[in-house]
This record gives sequence, structure tokens and C-alpha cells, in this order.
Amino acid sequence: MTIDMGEYVAVMGPSGSGKSTLMHIIGCLDVATSGIYRLAGDDVGHMDEDDLAAVRNRRVGFVFQQFNLLASMTAERNVELPLVYAGMDRAERRARATAALERVGMGDRLEHRPGELSGGQQQKVAIARALVTDPDLVLADEPTGNLDSVSSADVMAVFGELHQSGRTVVLITHEADVAARAERLVRMHDGMISSDDQATEPAR
Repeated sequence: MTIDMGEYVAVMGPSGSGKSTLMHIIGCLDVATSGIYRLAGDDVGHMDEDDLAAVRNRRVGFVFQQFNLLASMTAERNVELPLVYAGMDRAERRARATAALERVGMGDRLEHRPGELSGGQQQKVAIARALVTDPDLVLADEPTGNLDSVSSADVMAVFGELHQSGRTVVLITHEADVAARAERLVRMHDGMISSDDQATEPAR
């Protein structure tokens, strides 16, 4: 399978089909046990752990179903975390975190902690955290799985805007209406790709 820069791809399949494993390999959380995976032309199998950590921190943004926000930190501090690990100074971290939160419509919630936010708002904070390092590739694993329909539509609109801005977006989902927002639909079964087609509806 080849994913070109700027594509918007949804991956579907039953539980245990390999969707999350595929995402973990694409995002360099796991390394393939066979075959070759190239990210922007670089053979990931030849990277050491420091190289992989650098890829995860700078080139890939992750969004998970469980949000993975730290309850004791404000939205702004949660979004700053990847920049802390990258060694960025505090003033620049704060500016970039604020800009990322404003981009997803959360500029008025900078000082709110996760417990003070709705599920949809928490997921937007998680998306802002994924964006703050300005990655070319955004990976989302069931990003609407814990959200109501209104919040889901709101979050998916953000992913649509990311795609329109030129980022590559790959999302794992079991929801057909979510997958239909992508340009391309990959289906998996028993660890294999069973189909790879243009989505039935245009991205919006």
C-alpha cells in the first residue's frame, strides 16, 4: 500500500483485523516484523530508537479514542507537552500551543482542565496537541468512538480542514459515516488489505 502526501485515508475492518497494528507501524510506534515500510522515502526498519522517537515527535501527530490528556494540566499545558520533549523554550511553546488550540476552536478554553471540558472539546485539545509540532502526517485511531453525533461531526470537520490545508490524514474507524468523509477507503480483514478504493462520498 502507498499513501501519497496530502491524501485523506480511512481504514475500516472488524475487531482484530489489524487496523490499529497498521496505524502503529505507519506512526513508528511499532516496527514491522517483515517487509519494508518507507516514510517519506526513509526505510523505517533501519532506524534506531532515537530516530523513531524523533519521527514520532516531529513528523507524526497522533489522535486516540481515549484523548490521553493529563487531568492535572490545563488544555494549553497538555498541548505544550510534545514541545517540552522537543526541548523548545517556554515562550515559543506557549505561543504554538495557543495557536494550535485556536485553530481547532478552543482558544477560549486555554486554562480549562480536561475534567472541565466535554468529550468533543477534549478531543479537540488532543487534535491540537497532535498539530502543535506541525507534522506532515496525522494519524487518528477511532477519534469519534467516545463522542456523540454532534461532537463527532464537529471533530470530523477539523480533520477535513487539516486535509484541505495539505496534511496527510489517516484515520481508523468502524463508522461508515466517518469513513465516508475521507477520499479513500481501505478495508482490512485478518491482517490483510481486502480492498482499497475511493470513498463512496467526496471528502467534505
